[in-house]
Amino acid sequence: MSGTRELLRSVKNLRILREIAVTDGGLKGVGDLIDNFLDSEAMAVSIARFKALPGGADMMEQRFPAFQPQIETLELLPEGTLGRAYAGMIRRLNYDADFFRPRDTSTDALWLTQRIATTHDIHHVVAGLNTQVQGESAVLAITANQIGFPAYVLLNLLASFKAFRFQPTEYEAISRAIAHGQRIGLQAKPLVLQRWEEGWEKPLSQWREELAIPMATGETFSANYE
Repeated sequence: MSGTRELLRSVKNLRILREIAVTDGGLKGVGDLIDNFLDSEAMAVSIARFKALPGGADMMEQRFPAFQPQIETLELLPEGTLGRAYAGMIRRLNYDADFFRPRDTSTDALWLTQRIATTHDIHHVVAGLNTQVQGESAVLAITANQIGFPAYVLLNLLASFKAFRFQPTEYEAISRAIAHGQRIGLQAKPLVLQRWEEGWEKPLSQWREELAIPMATGETFSANYE
């Protein structure tokens, strides 16, 4: 029965990936892909990897509170701090504040998915990666590498295939971006474990140093948020 369920899940994943490809990464399709993995074997492995990280099990079992940044407050912090840099990014992207509303976190899978979704953009800021296709692929690669978050693994496979098949001149750039994200995933401390909301006042440069994040200086997918 488990094999049949996973086969049906794979078929649905292919349909969702096609939708994502057609809509150039539409958020609805990405959300559907993430939800389709919630009760999967791959998600169970990802949860196990998260729990195996130092402090991961405690963070998950305590259901660390939902991420709800107060952008107006963060904007008042000094320049160079994580909070100020993050707030500036959110303003430039014109994100809807409702995105950060608390959602159901009653299971391990739901909690981890919510935590990853709401803190995803902090990874862009801390790692100095832009929000274009290449930068997104790099950020996805960090979490995919550090805990094997299944939807992110598939999204980067799609990005690589799409570039190779339809935009071959872009394939090298996508590959470099994903490789850089994997490098961060291997060398840096786990970004998924960080309690960012307890360190908004800390300088962005200090966060990067403490987490041992290699920067993508000069790359087309890099960005300056300071």
